[in-house]
Amino acid sequence: MFNFALRMKRKRIALFISGNGSNARNIINYFDNHAQISVSLVLSSAKNDLMDGFCAERSILFAQQTGMINDDYLKLCQEQEIDWVILAGFLKKIPSTFINAYPDHIINVHPALLPNFGGKGMYGKHVHEAVSKRVMPFSGISIHLVNEEFDKGKMLAQFAIALKNPSSASDIEEQVRSLEITHFPSVIESVLLDSIF
Repeated sequence: MFNFALRMKRKRIALFISGNGSNARNIINYFDNHAQISVSLVLSSAKNDLMDGFCAERSILFAQQTGMINDDYLKLCQEQEIDWVILAGFLKKIPSTFINAYPDHIINVHPALLPNFGGKGMYGKHVHEAVSKRVMPFSGISIHLVNEEFDKGKMLAQFAIALKNPSSASDIEEQVRSLEITHFPSVIESVLLDSIF
């Protein structure tokens, strides 16, 4: 009986965002009423009234913290008994104290095919501008675990899409965003359900 109760405990995830939260809303909708995984917290590094309202409608705790200088993010995650942290368009560097508290339990989506177009400064539109400038035939997304180096954590999945030649940064962003919406939630689900804790 006790072991069965342990298996049935839903894994609690926190979503970290910096932008308008389109990825986060998609993930929340995906896991709505999921038997084994629940979105329990959304943390934004910027003011986001739209996401605040969206979370309130779904009884999900929403919080705004402008930086990760102190341990506010970590304390809140621990208070909410968060099992996994998902970076859904989060632009701040995760400090080592946080990574050490959640080893191999932080997942990020990067809007390019790593190891290309990764590292410091390679985020958001900067990535798509770099891909466009290099006239790459493909772009895509890389879903990976987070460690102390930018975009160097263990790769979990990659999805590619062919680009028109030439493609503008905005065109690339639109195509890559469609991959994120389609694949990111299901990869999160697969990784969490395969984990033993």
